Amino acid sequence: MLTPELAERLARVALANIEREHPRRIDHQLRAAADELRPRVVHPAFFGAYDWHSAVHMHWALLRVLRLYPAARTALEIAAALDAHLTPAALDAELAYLKAHPSFERPYGWAWALLLQAEALVLKARWARALAPLAGHVSACMIHFVAGAPYPVRAGSHGNTAFACLLSLDYARAARDDALEFAIRKAARRWYLDDRDAPLAYEPSLDDFLSPTLVEACLMMQLLEAAEFAAWLARFFPRGWQALAKPPSGYEHADPKHSHLDGLCLSRAWCFARLGDHGAAQANLQAGLRHVTGDYAGEHWLASFAVLALSAAALKTP
Repeated sequence: MLTPELAERLARVALANIEREHPRRIDHQLRAAADELRPRVVHPAFFGAYDWHSAVHMHWALLRVLRLYPAARTALEIAAALDAHLTPAALDAELAYLKAHPSFERPYGWAWALLLQAEALVLKARWARALAPLAGHVSACMIHFVAGAPYPVRAGSHGNTAFACLLSLDYARAARDDALEFAIRKAARRWYLDDRDAPLAYEPSLDDFLSPTLVEACLMMQLLEAAEFAAWLARFFPRGWQALAKPPSGYEHADPKHSHLDGLCLSRAWCFARLGDHGAAQANLQAGLRHVTGDYAGEHWLASFAVLALSAAALKTP
């Protein structure tokens, strides 16, 4: 459970991250030698937290904490930070960048941008109006992407289509974006409906911060009627999912790629909570929470995954 004390600790990690401009990983297609690369200039809203998508989901984490604990001691500090970052001018610049670089952060960063707006809409927050043009553009891009993709991406990292669709679906429902929900429904049935016997022995790989099979199951749970989902789940996990319940071990938490496995613990906890296996959720949650802070390899992003996992049971939404 995301207690007030833990929410405050994670919010402070997020607040520090969104203001930390360096170190910064730049994912930019150079169009000319004179291209501007300074993070705060190129991405005036999402310049912190090492990379663009981490900055976006750290902003989301702050909104989620504000939604759950509007009277928390950090509430005024969170609101001030969001007022400073999520201005119309800053978000217009982010929108212009996305329009100029059509595949930038597809689909992972897109999905987090949509979830950020979903949170703002549910909260009825003042930042929703400024975020709306960016979210509308990303929604159109996501519709085009999933409609045209003949196959899913089943990796356990940023390209995973089930995770992107799951977060985007939350936005579609909050924003009443029927076109996006229809596109996700159609794509998910095309990609996943006939899946059988999930290859659990292949998880995890060293790059994974998502379980491809668990996020797929969570997506299908959102899209199928109860009886259809139960039949699908029995085919997909004919021997159960207990092979995924034990947290990964034996890796170096300070290594940027290895630290993905700390995120895997937290995202598995989120999935297991949504799927109703609270024992597996708790085991993975405790394993992941120990490494949310302490090294910047994980500290620039893990707090948001902790908030995701800890608030899953309370809100029953992505």
